[in-house]
Amino acid sequence: FIGNSTYLDDHGPPLQKVLPFPSQVIYNRVGKCGSRTVVLLLRILSEKHGFNLVTSDVHNKTRLTQNEQMELIKNISTAEQPYLFTRHVHFLNFSRFGGEQPVYINIIRDPVNRFLSNYFFRRFGDWRGEQNHMIRTPSMRQEERYLDINVCILENYPECSNPRLFYIIPYFCGQHPRCREPGEWALERAKLNVNENFLLVGILEELEDVLLLLERFLPHYFKDVLSIYKNPEHRKLGNLTVTVKKTIPSPEAIQILYQRMRYEYEFYYYVKEQFHLIKRKFGLKSHSRKPRSKPEFFIPSPLETEEPMDDEEDDEKWLEDIYKR
Repeated sequence: FIGNSTYLDDHGPPLQKVLPFPSQVIYNRVGKCGSRTVVLLLRILSEKHGFNLVTSDVHNKTRLTQNEQMELIKNISTAEQPYLFTRHVHFLNFSRFGGEQPVYINIIRDPVNRFLSNYFFRRFGDWRGEQNHMIRTPSMRQEERYLDINVCILENYPECSNPRLFYIIPYFCGQHPRCREPGEWALERAKLNVNENFLLVGILEELEDVLLLLERFLPHYFKDVLSIYKNPEHRKLGNLTVTVKKTIPSPEAIQILYQRMRYEYEFYYYVKEQFHLIKRKFGLKSHSRKPRSKPEFFIPSPLETEEPMDDEEDDEKWLEDIYKR
């Protein structure tokens, strides 16, 4: 018989670990939108700042059954906090399964550029080693590997037509079967999730500003990220992830891609507009780039960003309001 311990009488209860807010962050990274560059940064930052970086080795399963969703949410929720979980996976609704909804972040890019990067990456890899593509797509036939991009688009090969081109929106729409169908329903649901569940969705074309805002919004995770990103040694690593043998399709083929990806572009321009509004809020200038060729269908132009605002009256309150959503 040991008797009653007097430790608590002498010392009191052990001190609880003080967690930053938010302490649960998910980066459900969209493929070929700079995510490997960001994950390289996160590996450095997790050691530097002492947060738990939880990565997944699953790269080709973005759509999950209900049981798979429950299992993944359970595994994520039990990770040691503060954590940042990252995986290529469509948006997961934690509250649907009784869990606490974490904060989401993500980055997207011009849809045609993303498609082209993926098309050539699957075939030829990147500068880390040209044999990587043979491991990644071992069953791809030679005639398919060297299929001309213009032939693929103009002759309507499956890889270059819908639903394969409907790629970015499902990452924000979620796991519902209708999220995989190109259309207004998935588009509007994706926009709603961006507004309600994502702290920040940036665009790859303005990556330095994305990193700057992430450092401002989530300092426990991203403090000093921009200085690390600009470090010449890190730049060398980043250059190794550039896709090789990429070529530009003909103007006719690009126009067809625009037509097939009209919903992707509506979403991209919506996110870009929201991102520029946030940049305005924090006094960052935006320089809108014109598309390579004008789409034949109508898409509202991104909001022109004005000069930095003189007053900063409610920057912190604005952040607090986002966290409360």
